[in-house]
Amino acid sequence: MQTIQLQVKDAYAQNILDMLGSVKDIMIESIEITKDKNLEIDSYFYERREELHQLRDDIKSGKMEMYDFNDSMDELLEELQK
Repeated sequence: MQTIQLQVKDAYAQNILDMLGSVKDIMIESIEITKDKNLEIDSYFYERREELHQLRDDIKSGKMEMYDFNDSMDELLEELQK
């Protein structure tokens, strides 16, 4: 037996359940519905995760420049003192 996990758009969930239900006793042993805990907390979890991974990769590769906090603060203080 194999387990298959599907991610289904909310609008189509009932259609998929109906299709699977029609072959439940023939090809499918059981149907289990779970919700992704990450999406319950943050509906954009996976998009944000991808953005953060890309940001980290850009920083590591040097594509995105990083600034030294202390140097930046020194520059800010100098500018404010003018």
